Amino acid sequence: MFLATTNKAKQLLYVSYIQRVSSEEIKRAQDDVKALLADLSPGFRLLVDFSQVESIDLDSTPEIGRLMELIDQNGVGTVVRVIPDPDKDIGMNILTVFHYPHHPRVVTSKNLMEAMRGLGL
Repeated sequence: MFLATTNKAKQLLYVSYIQRVSSEEIKRAQDDVKALLADLSPGFRLLVDFSQVESIDLDSTPEIGRLMELIDQNGVGTVVRVIPDPDKDIGMNILTVFHYPHHPRVVTSKNLMEAMRGLGL
């Protein structure tokens, strides 16, 4: 499952990957994310939560990359990822190099509380 929402007042886009995630879910969510990005100003913050992931299909990597590029094109300033289990990291550091060409600040946290500090919330 894929969930995205915003907090306009905090200029925050929240994306959560939950349980088993497929490439089709991520592909379908791109229009939702586009609509959410319209409410945010350049320099906004992104919180990506992988804490509830059981598995992500390997063929999801290109869709995740396209989503990252969409977010980058809309001016993300800070990306904070929650990845509590390094064994479940699907190569986010490598994806970051190729799909965030504007080089936002990127922080990886082990839990949401650590992530909130990284976001300055």
